[in-house]
Amino acid sequence: MPRDTLTADRIIRAAIELLDDEGLDGLNMRSLAKRLGSATTAVYWHIKTKDDLVRLAGDAIWHEIELPDIDATDWRTAATAHATGMHTMLTRHPWLGQAFGSHLLYGPGKARHDDFSLAVYEKAGFSADDADRAAAAVLVFVIGSALGHAIELSLKHRLSKNGADAEQLMADAVARATESARQFPRLRERLGTTAATEYAAAPDNTFAFGLQSLLDGFEARLAADHTSRRG
Repeated sequence: MPRDTLTADRIIRAAIELLDDEGLDGLNMRSLAKRLGSATTAVYWHIKTKDDLVRLAGDAIWHEIELPDIDATDWRTAATAHATGMHTMLTRHPWLGQAFGSHLLYGPGKARHDDFSLAVYEKAGFSADDADRAAAAVLVFVIGSALGHAIELSLKHRLSKNGADAEQLMADAVARATESARQFPRLRERLGTTAATEYAAAPDNTFAFGLQSLLDGFEARLAADHTSRRG
């Protein structure tokens, strides 16, 4: 593909696909250029460094999240939809979780969601400072909840290098972890009703349970603050 047919947007989209397939460690300009059918130098013409590419790709995927109409719904419904959308996006693109710890990430896509989060919690009745805290608490929870999938994929990529059987290595590790867990009463009781292969996995609906519990806490705090002001 000649250089003049490339655009930064096409390069970023191809980079997202490559990152989804290979993870953060699998991204390099040569592989990306091959995917685009272009010369590596043509990619560098539009985006100068790999760090810039990760930053741009990382910001672009925030636009995949649909923002609810905050004026047409209550704050809690909007907060649930927004957090769930973030979680889905992070699970779809697990490399972003890795990138948080290794790259400087910023841009209008992420800023748009930060601004929306503040609007949600201000609508709930929080002061500006507490809206910041609520939005940050939810973001940290969402990232943490999605990180398990990112860690698993990153580990599989690393274990499978040099032709190793990553699935077998992980199964062996879970089996050894299960034997260690059987020494402790509560874990032993749960393992009596749970397949050993599920020992390292979070129970179903863990994300929804945690999110609703967090929002319950916000609602209780708002109610307490309202009662205190009336008193």
